[in-house]
Amino acid sequence: MRQPITAHLLLALALALSACTTSKPSRFSDAATTPLSDFNVGQTSIPPLLLQARENPYVAPVDQSCAALLVDVRTLDEVLGPDIDAPLPTEDLSTTERGAALVDDGAMSAFKGAMEGIVPYRGWVRKISGAERHSKEVAAAVIAGSARRAFLNGLRLAHDCF
Repeated sequence: MRQPITAHLLLALALALSACTTSKPSRFSDAATTPLSDFNVGQTSIPPLLLQARENPYVAPVDQSCAALLVDVRTLDEVLGPDIDAPLPTEDLSTTERGAALVDDGAMSAFKGAMEGIVPYRGWVRKISGAERHSKEVAAAVIAGSARRAFLNGLRLAHDCF
């Protein structure tokens, strides 16, 4: 009984380590490295811009010109991804392509769930290793960055920059 669990753990760790060697993380490497992140190995570093936003997301920038505000918002977009009101891409995917994307999403969700199931007592391991605390810090930084972006967009609106 112990041997299959050990074999699965070794396979997962090998996949996780091989995924770490790629220059651009993919959804597969994110899912494969889940057991390592549970042990707080290879933490996601919080970008300095988000750390700065966490300190005070509502501080008014010194330069409030339309160009400077736009640069600040676009810099946050690069770190956070598109804003909630960003226009969706107008790709015309065929039914087959949409179906393949759904299957891919389902497969990645199943793989991530399998990787999360490898670590016994995962919740306790995450608490003891500090991974849970780090995840909360990352989430707080993302929320602060989103609040900062909303504040800057509000300034742009107040200055008629749109």
